[in-house]
Amino acid sequence: MVLDDDVEAGAAAADQDSLSTVSTTSLVFDRLQEEMEKPVGMRKTGSSRQLLNADDEENHDAMDDEAGPFLAAPPVTVEEQRRFKPMDRRLRCGIIGAVAVVFALWLIALVLFVSGSYGRVIGDEKAQSNETTTDKAPITLDQVLSGYWTPRSRSISWIAGPDGRDGLLLEEGAEGKDYLVVEDVRSWASAAVTEKPRTLMKSAVFEYNGTRHSPSWLQPSPDLEKVLLAVDKKKLWRHSFTAIYFVLHVASGRVEPLVPDDDGARLQLAGWSPTSDALSYTLDNDVYVRSLTNGSHVQRVTSDGGPEYFYGVPDWVYEEEVLSGRTATWWSADGRYLAFLRTNETAVRTFPIDYYLSRPSGQLPDDGDEAYPETRHIKYPKPGSHNPTVDVLFYDTASKGAAFAIPASDAFPDDDRIVAHLLWTGDARALIKQTNRVGDHQRTVLVDVADRTARVVHDVDAQAIDGGWIDVSRRTAFVPADEKRGRRHDGYVDTVIHNGFDHLAYFSPLNASQPTVMLTSGEWEVDSAPAAVDLANNMVYFVASRQSPTQRHVYSVRLDGSDLRPLTAVDEDAYYDASFSTASGFALVSYHGPDVPHQRLVSTPSSPPHDSLPAAGIMVEDNGQLRSRTESHALPHVHRGNMEIGKGISVSYTERKPPNFDPTRRHPVLIHQYSGPGSQSVTHRFSIDYQTFVASSLGYLVVTVDARGTGSRGRRHRIPVRWQLGVVEAHDLAGFASRAGPSPTASPSRP
Repeated sequence: MVLDDDVEAGAAAADQDSLSTVSTTSLVFDRLQEEMEKPVGMRKTGSSRQLLNADDEENHDAMDDEAGPFLAAPPVTVEEQRRFKPMDRRLRCGIIGAVAVVFALWLIALVLFVSGSYGRVIGDEKAQSNETTTDKAPITLDQVLSGYWTPRSRSISWIAGPDGRDGLLLEEGAEGKDYLVVEDVRSWASAAVTEKPRTLMKSAVFEYNGTRHSPSWLQPSPDLEKVLLAVDKKKLWRHSFTAIYFVLHVASGRVEPLVPDDDGARLQLAGWSPTSDALSYTLDNDVYVRSLTNGSHVQRVTSDGGPEYFYGVPDWVYEEEVLSGRTATWWSADGRYLAFLRTNETAVRTFPIDYYLSRPSGQLPDDGDEAYPETRHIKYPKPGSHNPTVDVLFYDTASKGAAFAIPASDAFPDDDRIVAHLLWTGDARALIKQTNRVGDHQRTVLVDVADRTARVVHDVDAQAIDGGWIDVSRRTAFVPADEKRGRRHDGYVDTVIHNGFDHLAYFSPLNASQPTVMLTSGEWEVDSAPAAVDLANNMVYFVASRQSPTQRHVYSVRLDGSDLRPLTAVDEDAYYDASFSTASGFALVSYHGPDVPHQRLVSTPSSPPHDSLPAAGIMVEDNGQLRSRTESHALPHVHRGNMEIGKGISVSYTERKPPNFDPTRRHPVLIHQYSGPGSQSVTHRFSIDYQTFVASSLGYLVVTVDARGTGSRGRRHRIPVRWQLGVVEAHDLAGFASRAGPSPTASPSRP
């Protein structure tokens, strides 16, 4: 994962543990949030090292899990669980009644909680701050909103060397260096490293036809001989943008437009072939392939793209709800085949979106119309209405024939199919993950493009398993066959449901209907796994909540399921993640809390001893300034715990007590709850946010509760909210309040 470098994470993301991104709301308020983020997002950190910010689609926040089945009306019959019905009058009245019940439960819970004897510590103390005194400065709301308390972070754009060398990274705009440089991470630890940095761009400015440009996005070719440059970038939706693209030839410095004879063509997407000799791009919703070995030859792959048909890029709903990115184009490993998504929106209704702070058309309003918003109409499928119809097309760059689909006879029908993920598994085979519309049934289709055959090889019906939904993993990793290393067949590593928890499994061969080896198991869950696969040593790296639902640690396990071991210190409560180099020999390990965050570059067990970094690693970011701020401000005392609320239900909570908490008197209480499906607000991440401000400066007790429906506690905890959003959460909050408030005997355990 590559994040924005040399900037502080946006102010609007200051409360990273309590994201509340409902898709409809995000569409309307996305521009407003961008405006709020700008002052902090552009602030420089002053680091001497600036690491490349790669494709924006890699920068999305993966915690937005509100999708599919969670937002639908409850089914009335078994058959209706498979489709949506229009809302009738009785159902509308029932929903209004349910909302009234939820509000009443919330009000009762709040009264119980505030009226209780809350002058005690309800969990084992785990202070985020030092012992605070009255002579320290309080936290202000302006600080929270401006990003003053947002930790600085670095990221690394790992790249594979043309010769297979591991540990190479891109640096952009580093002080005292050329603008774009390929560098060996080993050089950060020792001056004895003989691998010299390789310059791809000397200056941040290039010229074409007398006009000077500065790239707002760039991507080197896999052979590092060319660089794809995007200028005049204009944002569309959360992840997507349009831009004008150029190709820089590194050796000669020559620059040419990606679209021949049109240096002003505004493209929706562009990317390299794995063989570096071609690029694909999408223009006006049509897909093109340009060869760089055949002059300026461009092959138009599709011709009917437009407002109703999208090729190679997602429409709004697929970008926001399904792919969580701007790309719907995938090259095969040998560069021969190009797969891309075709989206048919002819049956989807339009929806007006009003823009108050910006004007997508770029046109100024007429005199007197400044106070009126600009309205933009998009295709927006509401529950029960028509969805886009999608399928995957393939294009053979060798034959240059027409693009073709390879349907599987046992796949979902057109009106009940969501294409959630595609992974090339070799030069001519691909795995396509599909779900039904309500998201409780997943089928994995194995496509052989050369033979033009397709069939379902893995089928998971969550409705039959536990009545829940399926969280489709988009981090599936291909594991090619290698007889010398004991791998007889091609395979892949994926996240599956195992005994009620999300775990890692190894499938081999590709058509295996069940996991060949369960790599992990137990009453804990993997998170965005696998993080990396070391093919040379048959090792898989992943992040998991094995120690506690509120923690994250980095682990490794072998492909046969043996030797599971931690890479981070599991004897301390912590929240980590990691970004691995292309061959997994190095990693940027990020510690996110509960103490002040820091980041280190380390060697992994995959790195040979003679080719490793120092044992302690290399400190990349220590957030020294942030640590000094915490020492000079009056921070609340933070306590984390688990509480049984009855009927075998346990919820996690965080309690923030005022710096000068007096247990002999009563304090006002603020209860904070989000509980979006799969999300987490209660973790061991460092966070100084609005809740911290209320506790520090206003003297409140602030309690955050993760009710049922939240993540990392298994499906039994997560799926009860299906068809009951808001009802289950209110019940759990009332149960927590009744036990944490008036009961003096409650003795919850720390997570």
